[in-house]
Amino acid sequence: MPTIPHRDGDYAITTLYSVPDDAWYLELGLTAGQLTLVTAIVPDEDPAREPTVCFETHGRHVDVPYDVMRWFMEQVEEEIRTSRAWMRLRPELVAVIHGLRQEHLGVIDDDAFARVLAEVRAAVPEADLPAVLAAAFGRRPDGTTLDQAALEGI
Repeated sequence: MPTIPHRDGDYAITTLYSVPDDAWYLELGLTAGQLTLVTAIVPDEDPAREPTVCFETHGRHVDVPYDVMRWFMEQVEEEIRTSRAWMRLRPELVAVIHGLRQEHLGVIDDDAFARVLAEVRAAVPEADLPAVLAAAFGRRPDGTTLDQAALEGI
């Protein structure tokens, strides 16, 4: 679980992925006592599920400084941008990508790539092929993989 400390050292964001939820969890907490204050949930598989923010209401009352909350929400916004960028494509492409991600769980081996590429070519215009393959499998039409920076630019 990666942790991103706030510059004042009193707060940090812990990031984790929940496989059953198909979502990223970003938890803002106090570093002393490891107390979670706010949790953002960013689904990255289902375009119908929206990101949410939940506040811890069962613990003690904690005033969170404005700049800390703003920093947390900027981190959440970045996670939404990178995890859900493909969901901003045209609806018909989102449907194809969602189907591919569900069927192949975002992973495809080299042996199956040619077959799946032919299926995708039949379903989407050639101009959209790079975006669909990148979002579904992190690959280019030639089968090579994309690095994370290229994925974020979709």
